[in-house]
Amino acid sequence: MKTEWWKVGGSGGVCGESGAAAMFMGEWQHTLDAKGRLIIPARFREQLGDRFVVTRGLDHCLFVYPPDEWSILEEKLKSLPLTQGDARRFVRFLFSGAIECEVDKQGRITLPGNLRDYAKLDKNVAVIGVSNRVEIWAKEYWETYMEEASASYEEIAEKIVDLGI
Repeated sequence: MKTEWWKVGGSGGVCGESGAAAMFMGEWQHTLDAKGRLIIPARFREQLGDRFVVTRGLDHCLFVYPPDEWSILEEKLKSLPLTQGDARRFVRFLFSGAIECEVDKQGRITLPGNLRDYAKLDKNVAVIGVSNRVEIWAKEYWETYMEEASASYEEIAEKIVDLGI
């Protein structure tokens, strides 16, 4: 029997077919508590599972990967040449910041201080779905990023049209 492949709730959702790779979409606003705990939206938890990887991302946000997506990324990174300095730096950056998180009974994870500091997470947080991963942003940085990206959205679209999109 085929499972429902499209689920939507709140201001976004998650889709996936039984056995298919996770697909994350949408944006939620949450707050960090004093202990660095953050609620992961229920729709994302459905695809992430009880344990997943959080690491430093690009643009000063955090990347959140379900175990199978993390394994795919890990294999790709292992294939990078150790002789290239940029490859070594990128692998070190990503793996040294990585932790395995476990969701508690309230749907929260605890983000360690080094990751909160990197992403400038203080209180207000945006949790967004980006295809195969979730990103965690400081709300004010996310809003600034979106303002800048919105201003050049059409220009960017014109540049990437050659990529077959």
